[in-house]
Amino acid sequence: MASTKRDYYEILGVNRSASPENIKKAFRLKARQFHPDVSQEADAEFRFKEANEAYDVLSDPQKRAAYDRFGHAGVGAGMGGDPYGGGFTDISDIFDQFFGGGFRSSTARTNRRAPRRGQDLQYRLSVDFAEAVFGAEREIEFERTAVCSVCNGSGSEPGSSPMRCATCQGTGEFREVKQTFLGQMVNITTCPTCQGVGETITSPCRECNGKGNVRQNRRLTVSIPAGVDHGTQIRISGEGEPGARGGPLGNLFIVLSVRPHEFFRRRDHDLLIKVQLNVAQAALGHRLNIPILTAMGETDHEIDIPTGTQSGHVITLKGKGVPRLRRDGTHTGFGDLQVMVEVLVPTRLTKDQKFLFQQLGATMGEAVIPPANDKGFFERVIDWLGGE
Repeated sequence: MASTKRDYYEILGVNRSASPENIKKAFRLKARQFHPDVSQEADAEFRFKEANEAYDVLSDPQKRAAYDRFGHAGVGAGMGGDPYGGGFTDISDIFDQFFGGGFRSSTARTNRRAPRRGQDLQYRLSVDFAEAVFGAEREIEFERTAVCSVCNGSGSEPGSSPMRCATCQGTGEFREVKQTFLGQMVNITTCPTCQGVGETITSPCRECNGKGNVRQNRRLTVSIPAGVDHGTQIRISGEGEPGARGGPLGNLFIVLSVRPHEFFRRRDHDLLIKVQLNVAQAALGHRLNIPILTAMGETDHEIDIPTGTQSGHVITLKGKGVPRLRRDGTHTGFGDLQVMVEVLVPTRLTKDQKFLFQQLGATMGEAVIPPANDKGFFERVIDWLGGE
């Protein structure tokens, strides 16, 4: 009877001034709590119907206005009729609207026999430091799946054809009908016999044992662009695994690992190298050869160390660094080679050296405390390394 029915606002746990969004949110919580397939409570079925009836009224502005004015009599609601109060036609409607389609009906299923793109493959390639800087060509060999050349991927021995699956009658789906208080619910899964293909192979291909593909070794010549770095990925389209049911091939991704150089380090497009001088060379100035990286290999380059050079002093050789490339592969110039000078103070001296240093020290100034903002050797090294 109408007099025994609970208040709709009370059922959803909201007040009479609740916004449509709050009403919807409250119903979602109740539906999750009391859905008979989830809840273990004895009255879950009744509470689920009750919440749906309340939401059907309070989510409709006209029905809500009539209910606020006349109560249950204003909307003519009854628990004995349509369990969804006219708001939904199927259990999947509720979960499609509120829970993202977790209970979709068979009419919304995806096509399991549609072509699918093949999986991507990954190959890790180790390259020399100079190859990463100036580019190179490398030959690689890897194993991948290929379409069987005997059966052309059908899996059947030449001259025979697959048969329609007797389990699913060619649909690729296995259906299980379950009777619930809401009526029949159909649970659709992939056919366990044909794995969703809809066909079974009666005479498997002798080459691939009915799989439609075989494993094979593949050789490729890979072009490594100039200026790549550790962790760079090179994509080679169409060199991955074959697609299913006529789908396109996947891609091959080559991940580069750059081996460290004996002397050089890299910072973006600049190369870094360190030279060590003794105190006499730093004080008097010095001329020496340092290695230079080129596309043809390493060459020597002569540089002049100015007199009075301090530890941490950087000499920049313009255009002797890493090529700058656009995405289309064209050059936009080169980075620089930065040469850092480190002055080595001897830790062991002969008697003659000690005597000479004592004489030299007598002519030099006393030890001082530098200003706090004066960058020392350590700070200059940090700047040179880019804050590392």
